[in-house]
Amino acid sequence: MLSLRHFALPLVCLGGLLGQPAIAKKPSAARHATVVTDDAPDVVVYGRRDDVARFAHQVAEAESISEAWALQHLSQARYLPAVAKLVMPAPAGTAKNWQAYRARFIDALRVRDGLRFWQANEAALNDAEARWGVPPDIVTAIVGVESVYGKVTGNFRVIDALATLSFDFPKGRSDRTPFYRDELQAFLAWCAAEQRDPLSVKGSFAGAIGLPQFMPGSIRKYAVDFDGDGRIDLDHSGADVVGSVANYFARFGWERGMPTHYPVAPPVETTARASLLAADILPSFSATQLTEAGAVLDDQARAHEGPLALVELQNGAQAPSYVAGTRNFYVVTRYNWSSYYAMAVIELARELRQMRPPAPQASAAPPRLQ
Repeated sequence: MLSLRHFALPLVCLGGLLGQPAIAKKPSAARHATVVTDDAPDVVVYGRRDDVARFAHQVAEAESISEAWALQHLSQARYLPAVAKLVMPAPAGTAKNWQAYRARFIDALRVRDGLRFWQANEAALNDAEARWGVPPDIVTAIVGVESVYGKVTGNFRVIDALATLSFDFPKGRSDRTPFYRDELQAFLAWCAAEQRDPLSVKGSFAGAIGLPQFMPGSIRKYAVDFDGDGRIDLDHSGADVVGSVANYFARFGWERGMPTHYPVAPPVETTARASLLAADILPSFSATQLTEAGAVLDDQARAHEGPLALVELQNGAQAPSYVAGTRNFYVVTRYNWSSYYAMAVIELARELRQMRPPAPQASAAPPRLQ
């Protein structure tokens, strides 16, 4: 994720002193009676809006936290025009290009830093593989693609980003307001539970946090305290990052020892090819069904017992690339619903695996003296 300038408008701070978690009386209706009458977002202070006050009340009831505390922090959230712009889809007609996409993520910097991350967290990576079956190279590659091993974690205040997308989701694309309100609720609940200041947490323009770029809801569901220090730290604890990513994959069905994909030549007949591509990245066909439809698989793929998907990766004006994706390929796409993303993770993992120095062999024992 690219580093982006933090566009922030001035705020007006309402409420008491920051960080007061004590249960307080419900805010009076008069305090929040102001109604915004135009179509522009309230860029001055979210605390003047009735919908924000209602949301704070709902969060407090659902999460058993102080309503005053929730409203106090929401009141200091700022509308960010940059967030509203960045969440919009790419312009229509933009050609997909796997080779260009690959080049963005498989580079010397990520390989170098990935090898360092692997070495620094080798014990945690091995423990995670033993527990969840997710290989060290896949976990390491996720962190590289997501944040370049912590170099690019986002500089937006998470509360600003999530408030913008919860209360002023931009028009012009499918409305995801409910999703972002769920994430904002999860964020406030997480901060309250871990006694974090909601105004100090930084992340991406979409509200993703830390080296693995977990959304707040994913932190609550899948993040783990893998170093055993009593808290989950996705910004500084390599062990927590490793354990959380591996647990995420395992919870979505990662199967130990299964390849992510096999080489495949698609059917030459266009109708048969279109029929196989209709399922997209969801594994839906046996190896026999793919072969009968005209796809060409190697011996290893033909012996695969689970379902497969014919995955197409467009290359701009050049011919597309194809792979036969397994259930594990599909699991990688649960991190980001894109076959291009999944292949970037898998290709970076392969580079790291090939470039990693061989483990040192134990030296031979000296001969015994007679």
